Amino acid sequence: MRLTPRGGRDALGGVETLSDGRAVLTAKVRAVPADGEANRALIKLVAKAAGVPASRVSITQGATSRIKTVLVQGDGTALERSVLAAMGR
Repeated sequence: MRLTPRGGRDALGGVETLSDGRAVLTAKVRAVPADGEANRALIKLVAKAAGVPASRVSITQGATSRIKTVLVQGDGTALERSVLAAMGR
């Protein structure tokens, strides 16, 4: 996942291909990248999109980077449907 802090709004974007060929989901949050605020906002955004409590979402890699690995605990198929619906797809 590629996070843009101070993005003007809290929203999931689309899939973006990085220069190394990896595909990542993009996200924007209004929060600033200080004291973990942007990470907390990302967790809340992903939890809402996935339809799970924030306690079921964690950043497992890249806490201080724009590129993050996010773990969402739950049924993969249901999570995928929820996230795609939240993205308007």
